[in-house]
Amino acid sequence: MTVATHLALWALGLTEKNTPDDVRDAACRHLLDGVGNAIAAFRLGAAQPAVTVAAGLGGPRKASVIGSTGPRISPPAAAFANGALVHALDFDDAHPAGLVHATAVVLPAAFAVGQETRSSGAEVVLAAVAGLEAVCRIASAAPHAFHARGVHATGAAGVFGAALAAARLMGLGMDRTVNALGIAGSSAGGLLECLNTGASTMQLHPGQAAANGILAARLAAAGASGPETVFEGDFGFYRVHADRELSPHQILGGLGERWELADIAAKPYPCAQLIHASLNAGARAVEHMAEAGLGADSVEAIKVSVPREALALVCGPDKAYPRTVHEAKYSLAWSLAAMLTDGSVGVDTYSEGCTRRTQVSLLAQRVRFVQVRGDGPPATAPARLTLRFKGGRQLRVEAAAVATLSDTALAAKFHANAGGMTPESDQLAARIRALSTVRSLGPLLDLTARVASAGQAVS
Repeated sequence: MTVATHLALWALGLTEKNTPDDVRDAACRHLLDGVGNAIAAFRLGAAQPAVTVAAGLGGPRKASVIGSTGPRISPPAAAFANGALVHALDFDDAHPAGLVHATAVVLPAAFAVGQETRSSGAEVVLAAVAGLEAVCRIASAAPHAFHARGVHATGAAGVFGAALAAARLMGLGMDRTVNALGIAGSSAGGLLECLNTGASTMQLHPGQAAANGILAARLAAAGASGPETVFEGDFGFYRVHADRELSPHQILGGLGERWELADIAAKPYPCAQLIHASLNAGARAVEHMAEAGLGADSVEAIKVSVPREALALVCGPDKAYPRTVHEAKYSLAWSLAAMLTDGSVGVDTYSEGCTRRTQVSLLAQRVRFVQVRGDGPPATAPARLTLRFKGGRQLRVEAAAVATLSDTALAAKFHANAGGMTPESDQLAARIRALSTVRSLGPLLDLTARVASAGQAVS
């Protein structure tokens, strides 16, 4: 059997009995974080072009845009808007090995099709499990190979997870699910040239992948065919997008026994995951500086150890001079300078006009990078900082990236994204954490609009 056939057989065979409780709980955690990020983006207007276009597409009123009080729209349109919303602030979770934002693609597809088909919460959770696991495995089978070729792994690998989740919720059989995966492969992509220009296309990639995954499932349901060798073929996904041959075991090894989705990590900072360990080290440096009575203006030079894969993505010479908010989120030097200056990094750090902060910009120009080798995914590599102050004093600190947020920290992040703790936000969080007991998604998605409105009033 081909890889696509194995994935389809596994995904369609998932049940509550053969899917561990902790795996389904993890999926609900990821969905909770994703919804919170989408509400924050909706409140801040961070993905307004995508929301506007999705509303204009209209269609049968079967799916909701998260946070919106407007009428329902077609599932592909809603998935497009929601994918952009989940990813807009770069606060959405990521899988370190694959460096992929699985939730930003799978949540929109599962919610839109689940709402359309009036599926139960339990069915949506299983569809999300199938999609999330598939995206993580597909991306991590060629770690950093997509990014090295200028392809956004989230857009490229994500479309398969969206197609798998949609196919399951639509009740497609084996053959049509395999066709859906084959069709999805022809829309896999997402160029990273935006990293060189500051354009906002990166936030659109998850939405495009989610919508295309749904379209692939619909086309398969209507009788269209896709190559079952979409992954391993001569002109398949890996040879074209990663310039390498695929060993099926890289995707299928331990499928159903070892769960990659459990390694998806919620973000404590709204910026590129490769920056997080350095920000954790920066936070420790701030504590030591405060104890010594030293401020950011006393820092003369900063040396940061980084894995090789981070150099091109977040450490290039031009990264110290971000022109846009998006570029700032992909600048380790600028983000670390903001941490040392402000003592924290959050959504407000990357507000409009942030790149005009002179003190942060000057400090960012004093950051230098040293390449180091490490074991494991680069996104989990520890960061080491050496700060030299006026007068010759030095400070060395080290920190690792946070594997994931605790339940308490995740809840705090959700309510902050919602605009504050309200009865509505508390109710919404409880429903998502217990999604397997929810009868249908409609009332839950209606609640996101009330939460967004209440949050706007609180802010």
